[in-house]
Amino acid sequence: MVAQRRAPTLEEVAELAGVSRATVSRVVNGSSRVSPEAQAAVNAAIAQLGYVPNRAARSLVTRRTDTLVLIVHERPDTVFSDPFFASVLRGVNQALSPTDLQLVLLQAQGEAQRDRALRYVGNGHVDGVLLISLHGDDIMPTAISAAGVPLVMAGRLLTGGPLDYVDADNVGGARDAVRYLIAAGRRRLATVAGPGDMSVGVDRLRGYREAVREAGDQASAGRVAVGDFTEESGRRATTQLLADHPDLDAVFAASDLMALGALRALREAGRRVPEDVAVVGFDDAALAAYADPPLTTIRQPVELMGQEMVRLLLARIADPYADPTEVVLPTELVVRASA
Repeated sequence: MVAQRRAPTLEEVAELAGVSRATVSRVVNGSSRVSPEAQAAVNAAIAQLGYVPNRAARSLVTRRTDTLVLIVHERPDTVFSDPFFASVLRGVNQALSPTDLQLVLLQAQGEAQRDRALRYVGNGHVDGVLLISLHGDDIMPTAISAAGVPLVMAGRLLTGGPLDYVDADNVGGARDAVRYLIAAGRRRLATVAGPGDMSVGVDRLRGYREAVREAGDQASAGRVAVGDFTEESGRRATTQLLADHPDLDAVFAASDLMALGALRALREAGRRVPEDVAVVGFDDAALAAYADPPLTTIRQPVELMGQEMVRLLLARIADPYADPTEVVLPTELVVRASA
């Protein structure tokens, strides 16, 4: 049996570098109170010995955990079926890959999970929080901020408030989608809107209404059914719209999954897409190009949103007292066969 090689110690690094143990500790923990010569000697010794700093000991000095948490405020079935969340997570991982930071994923659906997540954050387990999919006047942002933990959100707070967030141009994207439908000759539009307790739902409905009213179409502004960003909710909402407005000739759905549900409802009702009813979604998830017919949609840079959230969070950790930053990323119309 081959004996396992013992990990080098801080003392051995100090001896090889010809400096004190305290100097090695300062270099490892990023202190500026070390001469360039001593820092170079310590780094050379670390490389030669293959020394790996003890994370727990380091955290006692720096009060850092080198851990971020991504809290998703949605049901498990939504998180694992909606491509939006996977894309955000890819962006977050891409931004973290050059760093030594770890990522923890927590769900906070319901009061018990929310309270457990808040205890985890408040007990000093993480250096910062990425928060996704907030509903209504949830207390999480306020509670996290009150605990002094840096926070960045995906999407703005409905209630406003001075917090860092990253979002897509939901109003402008929805407006572009509807303007495209109107320019294509559609005159009896309807929308499957997102939840009214989420800023993304509110903003995309606002963009829809602004565009139809801009065209002098007050009637279409009232043709609204609400879904929850799932495919089934899109199917139900479109079925209801067809029952209430059988002459509609276009549907703008506030997410691609709801647009897929709209396509299914139209097919069940014997309506041809796009000949009878045009359909436009929002997201440009990978599944949009493989829909039947392929889905015209609004592309939002979801992976970039995840990357930008990490960038803002690291900046907030470095400077807790900086002014809040709001990043709104542009969207783009992608034309396919559904409209």
